[in-house]
Amino acid sequence: MSMNSQADGRGESPHHMMMRGAGDEDGAGEVRPQVWARSRPLSPKIEWAILGLIYLAYFLLAWGYATQTPDWQIPDEPAHYNYVRQVVETHQLPVIEMGDWNQEYQVTLVATGFDEAYTDRLDQIQYEDHQPPLYYLLQTLAYPDLTHMRLFSALIGSGIIICTWALVRRMTHMPILALSAAAFVAFIPQRLAIMGGLSNDSLAETLVALTLLVMTSYLSTEQPQPRLALAMGVLVGLVFLTKTTAYYVAGVAGIAILLRWWRERWALPVALRHIGLYAVPALLMGSIWWVHGIQTYGGTDILGLQRHDEVVVGQLRTEDYINIELGGSQRLYWENLTRTTFQSFWGQFGWMAFPFKPDVFRLLRLWCVLTLIGLGIYGVSQYRHWTRLQWEWHVLLLLSITLVGAQFLLYNRSFVQFQGRYLYPALIPVAYSVALGWEGWVVPLQRRFPLIQWLPLLVTSTFVALSWYALDRVVSLLP
Repeated sequence: MSMNSQADGRGESPHHMMMRGAGDEDGAGEVRPQVWARSRPLSPKIEWAILGLIYLAYFLLAWGYATQTPDWQIPDEPAHYNYVRQVVETHQLPVIEMGDWNQEYQVTLVATGFDEAYTDRLDQIQYEDHQPPLYYLLQTLAYPDLTHMRLFSALIGSGIIICTWALVRRMTHMPILALSAAAFVAFIPQRLAIMGGLSNDSLAETLVALTLLVMTSYLSTEQPQPRLALAMGVLVGLVFLTKTTAYYVAGVAGIAILLRWWRERWALPVALRHIGLYAVPALLMGSIWWVHGIQTYGGTDILGLQRHDEVVVGQLRTEDYINIELGGSQRLYWENLTRTTFQSFWGQFGWMAFPFKPDVFRLLRLWCVLTLIGLGIYGVSQYRHWTRLQWEWHVLLLLSITLVGAQFLLYNRSFVQFQGRYLYPALIPVAYSVALGWEGWVVPLQRRFPLIQWLPLLVTSTFVALSWYALDRVVSLLP
């Protein structure tokens, strides 16, 4: 089986020799990576048709979740709604204050399924007031209708689907893998539930996806493109104005510039130009929010997180959970964290009170095991053929997963927040790994069974059925 891209007949440029086989150059001046598995051509019309079907299925499912999920039955939805309400009514950004978190009242609301008898004080739930403002400013366009705001959020969150497809397409030049990764992102039931609700996760995930996509283009162009460094800076600046859990991408993009500097052996003035084009717009845009935080909360609380921790009196803290509820057992803590995080990554609806049935989670665990085995097969059989460019990409994607996982664990050192959706900022690296995992089962068999090439797309597309099942059999039971 050939491990190299087919020659394009134009010879090898000095840049290609420097890259030590980094790939072929396409007509747009982009270094085309080697395909480390047999490239399977797919008609552009078929590829676009399948991508269109993925998009259509996503929107239909998101519409179902947005319209069938009862009001406020998405975690933190009332607080997100009240942020927008305050912006519209006061024409100012809200400030998180004591009283914005009422533990007893919120427990009552959740326990009664937001019964109308208890929603007279719903406007007092304002514990998201410390969040960066960009998502909420956009949502003023759809306010005050909750369903319209949900659908607008789902539309914003759809951007990650096309970004995933484009990024994996660029990294592998294998359409089926790109479509497989896009389908995985589109059809995770829990993510559809979040996208069908009111949450700034939708904008944050799309901006992260755009940043990673531009980052891969920055790394793969034959000649360094300063404008791409500038584009990454602008996108990271928008991330700074959207959600703190997505801030990690600033470090990943910065390291991408350093990798290009190291690879190209730039003179210092050239490197400083690229760093400046990236850092200046990002820091200027971020400082708009950070200065606001200093002026509002004082000291070093530029993100309002210290004030948030003071306000959420009664929220379950990790130390109390371990010592009081678990009798000091660290083992039980890690077991509960692992189990609940896994379940809520796939489907634990409402305010974490309506999970899938145990049989569904058993099948998902088996699916994950098979994916990891396939990923191992793929990695062991193919890593020797990775080019330097591909090594750079994989290092950056691994770094993304590591940083998101680290901030999730760090958050859980203070508060008990076993919510798998907090791992979604790393969804593109996860989707890419899933696609490669099922490609690992294809590689040994593709010569004897050509149709098995469709296995990765077939496997991830089955989540359409799981998402429909969740909508019909679980979300419909929400009070």
